[in-house]
Amino acid sequence: MRRILIMNGPNLNLLGKRETEIYGVHDFKSYLEQLRERYPDVRLDFFQSNMEGALIDKLHEAGFGKVDGIILNAGAYTHTSVAILDAIKAINCPVVEVHISNVFAREEFRHKSMISPACKGVVTGFGLDSYRVALEGLLG
Repeated sequence: MRRILIMNGPNLNLLGKRETEIYGVHDFKSYLEQLRERYPDVRLDFFQSNMEGALIDKLHEAGFGKVDGIILNAGAYTHTSVAILDAIKAINCPVVEVHISNVFAREEFRHKSMISPACKGVVTGFGLDSYRVALEGLLG
């Protein structure tokens, strides 16, 4: 069974409540259950933290043979964190960067990703379904 880790960064614990016009009205837990039902032959683990260091620690923990791939929505850290970039570069499993909204249709500071150069791919703008597209890319 393939094992994929989905990681969400800051403020993504508020999905379904926060800026619903951008992020939608559904919480991530419900969406994750739908993904698990759709992909019964894939073990989907989940981790969320609002803290940069916790995200880095989880990348280090998972990225050396514990998972076959990581789907990472680093939230605002996408645009600011050289430390997360370095953590992705340090591990030996593929990471796909995910964004629920189309970051290129938003504020200009969101157009630049610090982590993209270390990622296998980037999926942006398909709502929560961005995670499914990233999963398909990892399962290839």
